[in-house]
Amino acid sequence: MKFGLFGINFGACADPAVAIDVARAAEDAGFDSLWTGEHVVLPDPQVPPSPVPPQTPMLDPVVALAAIAQHTKRVLLGTGIIILPQRNPLVLAKELVTLDIVSGGRLLFGVGVGYLEPEFRALGIPFEDKGARTMDYLRAMQAVWTQPSPAYDGRFVQFSGIDAQPRSVQKPHPPIVFGGHTPAAFARAVEIASGWYGFSQDVEQTAHCMEGLRKAAARRERPSSLGRLEISVTPPAGLPDADAVGRYADLGVDRLILLPRAVRRDDLLRYVSDAAAAFVAR
Repeated sequence: MKFGLFGINFGACADPAVAIDVARAAEDAGFDSLWTGEHVVLPDPQVPPSPVPPQTPMLDPVVALAAIAQHTKRVLLGTGIIILPQRNPLVLAKELVTLDIVSGGRLLFGVGVGYLEPEFRALGIPFEDKGARTMDYLRAMQAVWTQPSPAYDGRFVQFSGIDAQPRSVQKPHPPIVFGGHTPAAFARAVEIASGWYGFSQDVEQTAHCMEGLRKAAARRERPSSLGRLEISVTPPAGLPDADAVGRYADLGVDRLILLPRAVRRDDLLRYVSDAAAAFVAR
């Protein structure tokens, strides 16, 4: 079992000095990865299913990880997740390649379709076609990342006669990790991603998701070049007990991305130390 740490760009970690301290501590403690969240805007007042109050500080994930990359050497840097249909795919492709380069090839590109309609409305992005838009954008990004003379003709994106250099350190491109807990998300992970990410899933919910992934794999063709689908899960906030960690492992989870309840620097550092003592250093 590998262990990651979630939330390196928001809350107390929206202060870069705190984020750097936490990132260094996690790397030194043996965590394999650091993960960001993303919401460009949040509904005000907070309404379900919005996950946090609108006043929660949240840095852009790519910028935050680029800063952290300069103060770490080994730990992987994951976007958990970027809401892809809200982004320009070619601009994002350039930003992610840049992050992969400045980090020395440590990016994990976690992507999702989003779920907050007010956020889409504020950004002027249609909420209804977010799934189809996400897949079209991903295909377009793969084209500009990998093709000698990039060209793409999709429903939402069309281009030809261009190039975008340099290319990423990781080949053919940074690993794609697809987030989400729906049959459509499971299918997308099987078809296009190196990994799947389930956020805030307890053991029982994770078991349900694993069954969904198995059903998707039986119905969808997975490119052999992708290899085995890596499974990452964030348990409910706090420090899971050893029994729960063992049950996640038994389900086939490869990485637990832990979410602290801590809201201050010293509490975050204590959480990292406690988690390392309980699980990571073993």
